[in-house]
Order: sequence, then structure tokens, then C-alpha cells
Amino acid sequence: MTDKNIPFQVINWDMIEKVNYPGEEGSSTWQTLQFTGLRIRIVEYSAGYVADHWCQKGHIVHCLEGEFITEQENGKQITLKKGMSYVVSDELSSHRSLAQTPVKLLIVDGDFLKYQQ
Repeated sequence: MTDKNIPFQVINWDMIEKVNYPGEEGSSTWQTLQFTGLRIRIVEYSAGYVADHWCQKGHIVHCLEGEFITEQENGKQITLKKGMSYVVSDELSSHRSLAQTPVKLLIVDGDFLKYQQ
């Protein structure tokens, strides 16, 4: 077994600390589990949230509650509603999140999404 193996475990998100991050407007709250090469988060955006940066990191994002806009730096906007997901590898999109109403997301990212030529 290596440090990249994850043994079976149940995640009780109620027991995971919530950390607040201010956006350009509004705020996000993260509950994070970090493993070697893998990060799993429950992320909540407040109403009026605008991310404070353009992100080029790869993610798997699943909308658990509400809806939000993923804005790409080229101006394209995609609305994700409850039950919808998106996936992108590192460095293949410059994107940020906008939320008019509260949103709850499950976000997974890690080494498996690294850009490969």
C-alpha cells in the first residue's frame, strides 16, 4: 500500500471544518478532505458571489443545490443547475464562478486532471 491508496471510509461532512474565503463579491465556504494527489470539497457560495480570480485548475464540479454560472475568460457563460456537472483538465480553461443565489457544490480535483501533451 502506498500513500496514494485511500482505504474505505465514510465521510461525515457535518464533522469537517468549514473555512470561509471572501470572493470579489460575497464569499465561499469550503469543507475539504485532502489526500495525496486528490482533494474533495463541499463548497458553498453565498448569494451574489463572484470569484476573486480566474482559475486554470482542473475540476469535477457537481451542483448539489441551487444554480450558478461558470464564466470562461473568453466570455462564454454556462449555467449549472442542481444535478448538473462539469469536468475540465488543468490549463484547458480559464474560468470563475458567479452565483446570484446560494449554491452548494461537490468539487473533486487532483493529479488525475493534470494537463498531458
